[in-house]
Amino acid sequence: MFYELYKDQAGYWRWTLFAANYRKIANSGEGYFNKGDAIAAINLVKSSSPAPVRETSRV
Repeated sequence: MFYELYKDQAGYWRWTLFAANYRKIANSGEGYFNKGDAIAAINLVKSSSPAPVRETSRV
C-alpha cells in the first residue's frame, strides 16, 4: 500500500491511499491548504489501525 500526496486544480493538498494492486482504497475527502495538514491526516489514518469495526443497519 502507498499514499499519493498531490495538489488539486484549486491548489489544495489531497491524498489517496492505494492498495498494492494500484486500486484506490481511500482518499482525503477534502482539500488542505497546508501540506502539513494533509500529512497529519495521513498519519491519523495510519494510526487508526487498531480502531474497531462496528456494523450498523442503515435504512
